[in-house]
Amino acid sequence: MSDVTGAELRALMARVPSVEKVMASAEFAGLVVEFGRTQVLGMLRQALDQWRVDAQSGEASVNALDVAQLHARVDAALRQRNQPRLRSVFNLTGTVLHTNLGRALLPDEAVQAVMTALTQPANLEFDLDTGKRGDRDDLIDDLICELTGAEAATVVNNNAAAVLLTLSALASKKEVIVSRGELVEIGGAFRIPDIMSRAGAKLREVGTTNRTHLKDYDEAITPQTALLMKVHASNYAINGFTKEVGVEEIAPLAHARGLAVAVDLGSGTLVDLAQWGLPRETTVRETIEVGADLVTFSGDKLLGGPQAGLIVGRRDLIARIKKHPLKRALRVGKLTLAALEPVLRMYRAPEHLAGRLTTLRLLTRPMDDIRAAAERVLPVVQRAIGARYAVAAEPMFSQIGSGALPVDVLPSYGLVVRMADGKRGGRQLLALEKLLRDMQRPVIGRIADDALRLDLRCLEALDEAQLIGQLESMNA
Repeated sequence: MSDVTGAELRALMARVPSVEKVMASAEFAGLVVEFGRTQVLGMLRQALDQWRVDAQSGEASVNALDVAQLHARVDAALRQRNQPRLRSVFNLTGTVLHTNLGRALLPDEAVQAVMTALTQPANLEFDLDTGKRGDRDDLIDDLICELTGAEAATVVNNNAAAVLLTLSALASKKEVIVSRGELVEIGGAFRIPDIMSRAGAKLREVGTTNRTHLKDYDEAITPQTALLMKVHASNYAINGFTKEVGVEEIAPLAHARGLAVAVDLGSGTLVDLAQWGLPRETTVRETIEVGADLVTFSGDKLLGGPQAGLIVGRRDLIARIKKHPLKRALRVGKLTLAALEPVLRMYRAPEHLAGRLTTLRLLTRPMDDIRAAAERVLPVVQRAIGARYAVAAEPMFSQIGSGALPVDVLPSYGLVVRMADGKRGGRQLLALEKLLRDMQRPVIGRIADDALRLDLRCLEALDEAQLIGQLESMNA
């Protein structure tokens, strides 16, 4: 539209209601109660200012100045502005420990412990026996040592911090020997050489990408050597003509030369997962038993707890680590400790883990249960997205995720959405994926092989009911 004349514009501007009059209306009174006067007033002024701008180009409607319409506009703006940025989603990606979706889900016991810590004072650094100041590590280090066989333990905010702190405390300005095949990079730009550099340690690579021998470590040791280090290949595997030196071989060599062995297990586990039919992963206890002096691992991966980095091992080395200035900068707060303790306690009764620990329950969920869920959800999805798409329940493969057992997959079941006409989906599938992500509780799947795939391994009963209700509201 063309710009309005001066007389027309003045007439339009005269129709703009008083801000105070609108604010005093019954419609806006409810918004003030919910959002506060400051926010409502600011949004109303923005709406009126935008109307004035539109009026100058002839694009404004006088009806938009109606209190009811202003209310609708301001209400929508306020709700969008105050919507949480961290939102609950449906994880239908097939990756159980999805880094971008928050990794491990906490069991109910941990959630309740966090709620208590949020709402009540706690003895975070207060020794109830002596009435004096305590050490927050004392709340859980005995439990960690019981489960791992280590002499001592400490906790920081993630495993990258655990590695950084260990190297900073024990190897600053000295050399750390690592196999070239273990110089990993994982998500978020965590690279062993970079962490080594930031810690002030000097990386000494030995061996080749695919083969490293014990003599490579032996020949690399110098008076400047501080540690021999093993790093778990968290997100890749090297196959074929390979050779890796185990901790059980490195430890005697290191100890004979007066050196310590540090092992970064990455996604550490406290139990043998093979007993539940999952791929075997070396446990923290086994790593300690074969000679590791220090082991670092994550709390929010296979352990199934909150984000944390655990450091366990020799008492003298842990003491040096705890005295380092970085320890205070990297320490965990009361919420992490509150969540971690009940999760660790669950490992005292491993026979109950599969039912109580959320991560393990999802990883071991029976195929028949997942298939039944897919068959229940299928017709609801089909009605919601329309005849343009064809939905089928099909077998698929899940993965553990977050660098845990990277080449292993889990048989699963889910929904596969393709174009009903048999053509390649392209933009239509991307549009559907966006539609699902825009829902009140976003649905996160993945597009692969010209289809939108919704793996239902992580869709348990309560979530299934909510998803069905949300989809049915699309046709209401």
